[in-house]
Amino acid sequence: MTIDRRKHLRDSLSTRFGDAGRIAEAAPQSSVATLARLADHRVIRRYDPRPIDPKLVTLLCAVALSAPTKSDLQQRDIVIVSEPIRRRRLIELSGGEEWMHQAPVLLVVCGNNRRQRQLHEWRARRFANDHLDAFFNACVDAAIALGWLVAAAEAAGLGCCPISQIRNHPYATSELLALPDHVIAVAGLLLGWPADAGALSPRLPLAATAHAETFDDARARELVDAYDARRRGIRPYPRQRFVERFGEAPDYGWSEDKARQYSVPERADFGRFVRDKGFKLD
Repeated sequence: MTIDRRKHLRDSLSTRFGDAGRIAEAAPQSSVATLARLADHRVIRRYDPRPIDPKLVTLLCAVALSAPTKSDLQQRDIVIVSEPIRRRRLIELSGGEEWMHQAPVLLVVCGNNRRQRQLHEWRARRFANDHLDAFFNACVDAAIALGWLVAAAEAAGLGCCPISQIRNHPYATSELLALPDHVIAVAGLLLGWPADAGALSPRLPLAATAHAETFDDARARELVDAYDARRRGIRPYPRQRFVERFGEAPDYGWSEDKARQYSVPERADFGRFVRDKGFKLD
């Protein structure tokens, strides 16, 4: 069966953004298949129990570490966690939901400013930029590598789910991974063979998030309200957050979900942890 890749791209963009399907026509023919696969990205939370070849995992890491990096500083590392006890403990610290334990491999993408400081020590050069930018650059490098890691995993037929909760208990996570000063876990990534196709998550419309020349959110409320309604029609939330605190909302959507999510304190000790790791945040 021949798949119409341009239609696939158009349909994915339409579902994702609402009325963005028409821009699929701008894709050069040589790039349509790749762009369609990226636009159709789906988080996978159900995994087949089959193991993943360790060589494939290393290959995915190599592709991810081929990503752009600020000034060629290469301030990002990946810890491959396959040992069952360590993986189980890290998953428990990251929420411990049952579906997480199904994934055979956990990768942890780290920001690494330690290596840069080692270079200064080895070459007897003063480290003159010991401020917030050192932390920021390492985290951005890690985030870019994470994006490439997701793309590489999906290209290989694997399913994955990024795990920001790896930062919920930063001290315990750092100890389990033996992370030294100036190295922090930025995000986890669960990997496995998909047990289902997952679901495509609608995103905010491009009119709200892709700006021409200058930032403009004059229509933000209008666009978010419309997005809430569209998302409820395509992929409604299966449950509401903190019902015991806020009650049941009749028109529960993305904006209410996110407002509820960040109404409860979370990771309040992360700034202290980052400072304890040696970073200066001023």
